Amino acid sequence: MEAKEIANKIKEKGRVRIKEGNGTVLELIDINHWNPETDDYEGIFLFHDLFQIRTVAEQFSEVSLDIVEFATKPTIYHTPANRILKQGPIEHGCVRFSLIRKDFWNKILFAHSRPLILQYSKIQEFDFETAEFFPLLSAGTKELYLGSEGDVKILKA
Repeated sequence: MEAKEIANKIKEKGRVRIKEGNGTVLELIDINHWNPETDDYEGIFLFHDLFQIRTVAEQFSEVSLDIVEFATKPTIYHTPANRILKQGPIEHGCVRFSLIRKDFWNKILFAHSRPLILQYSKIQEFDFETAEFFPLLSAGTKELYLGSEGDVKILKA
């Protein structure tokens, strides 16, 4: 299974389900196919590149960008949603996102070339299966709030 196959399926159907190495079924959704009636508001935007953050988040300080860029552990960030973002998992005015660096998953995101939304599938059916572990499912995953003024709060250490 190649990242390009998965990206093509997402472009064709708008979403794909992948069973990752731990056995969890992940659903990756193109933002234009996210449905507020059926999809999860706790979804997480996934990026392959730091500059994609601007598509969903308000501009924030250089300190916050450095935190995202130099993080060594898988981290989910919470931040105010961009005012022009009309569709997607926005909860209480905030979005959740993560910069995915792990090779296999990063290649999928790069091949799709646009941010994807991750949600954990309620259905056990899947389109693809991989032995690769998804980084945000590791025990050491952290959660931080990044404010537009440079404020940082640890939500889960």
